[in-house]
Amino acid sequence: MDTRRWTNPSQPQTLQIAVFLFYINAVFAVIGGAIFHPIGLVIVAGGVAAGFGIANERRWAYILGLVMAFLPFALRLAFGASLVGGSIVNFLFEVALVALLLHPQSRDYQRIWFS
Repeated sequence: MDTRRWTNPSQPQTLQIAVFLFYINAVFAVIGGAIFHPIGLVIVAGGVAAGFGIANERRWAYILGLVMAFLPFALRLAFGASLVGGSIVNFLFEVALVALLLHPQSRDYQRIWFS
């Protein structure tokens, strides 16, 4: 039987924390009113989809997660803002998300177990 879950405690800690960060980023984006802007809506939907897919061990979700993790940096560069952005705390969480997804433990796990 194929189960669907929002979190997966059998995954390495790095992937579990990345899933939580995707969900937390989506919640804060909704609170900040991002769903009323097309780019914000893509960020919310992409973050939730990446978190849910990674929790269910889908390869497409890991790739989407990498795209969503690098998206804030790409948007800042595209619109001419500084790479750090407005808040240093927000910047640290974005860097942490990238580091968690690119960590060797996460990469090895997804390479072996994700379908």
